[in-house]
Amino acid sequence: MSQGKKILLYSASLFVGLFFLFTGVVEAKGFLAPLVTAIILALLALPLSKFLEKAIARGFASFLTTFVLLLFSLGFIWLISLQIRSFIDDWPEIKEAMTPKLEDFKSYIFEHTPLTEDDLNKSMEGDAVPFLGSAGETGTMALGFFNKTLSFLGTYFLIFIYIFFLLNYRTKFKNFIVMFFQEKKKKEVKEVVDKSGTVVQQYLVGRLLLMLFLATLYSIGLGISGVDNFIIVSIIAALLTLIPVLGNIVGFTLAMAFSYLSTGETAALIGIIITFSCAQLLENYVLQPFIIGDKVNMHPFLVILVVILGGLLWGAIGMILAIPIMAILTIIFLHVPALYPFGYLFSNKGKPKKSENKA
Repeated sequence: MSQGKKILLYSASLFVGLFFLFTGVVEAKGFLAPLVTAIILALLALPLSKFLEKAIARGFASFLTTFVLLLFSLGFIWLISLQIRSFIDDWPEIKEAMTPKLEDFKSYIFEHTPLTEDDLNKSMEGDAVPFLGSAGETGTMALGFFNKTLSFLGTYFLIFIYIFFLLNYRTKFKNFIVMFFQEKKKKEVKEVVDKSGTVVQQYLVGRLLLMLFLATLYSIGLGISGVDNFIIVSIIAALLTLIPVLGNIVGFTLAMAFSYLSTGETAALIGIIITFSCAQLLENYVLQPFIIGDKVNMHPFLVILVVILGGLLWGAIGMILAIPIMAILTIIFLHVPALYPFGYLFSNKGKPKKSENKA
């Protein structure tokens, strides 16, 4: 077979394989998404479980660690629900403050673009009004909401069941991976698994602490600046820092929009700019080097691509899981010589290994 035919054959096989891989991942979302979430949370909680195992049996330590995670998640959901309820209660005032700004914006659009008010009115016309309908449609919507709620609760508690078993039987799962390799390589593979697992735990814990610090800093700054619902804005902005560069921009824009739509005061906008500027300086030059260090520094461009891919495959949960999955894969690739080129591609390391690149 000629070189050209080999390249064509390998390329076609690669594209077909990727197609079926991504199709399978999409179809298996109901099974894989809770499992992957549980794996990431189990790695995050592993240091606590190991600490508890010094005093009590592993099974009981795993149960207590899982219970702590459950309480933490319930508290987080409760906090978010309070902020959402506060936003809903304040919506009439926010809507009243928004109305003149939207009118000014529409006037600017009509004056500087070919659009007319008739075009806007036609675009807002429709056969149905969202969230409203006939009595039969309302009953169907209520039933659908009830089914989705039951599905969410089932998946939510299933994740914590997974976490318990992953923590309790982690040695068995590690030995399972090692058993696939030859006897002379088992020791090396075990060291790579242990080292990768430790670095992943340190990275995830460090990232969580970093987000907690940022959420606190944002809350203090936005609260002083007079931003309504500053707690939920701060939490969302801190979570968005998982996406380098883009996440900070989106969080800053969200805070600016909330402030301007709610108050319209210039002082609040100045306070937001100062808050985010100070927080970013602390994150980049103090908190991130001290908390995370050089555990893994993912390439921002590939991070954005991975987040988009995660959203296309699994929706919102895919975008949330994309960064931790990429971090785990990057760390593993960097510690496996045969896969080091992929680790070099995913990370922000300056130079490849000399033995890997002689060109």
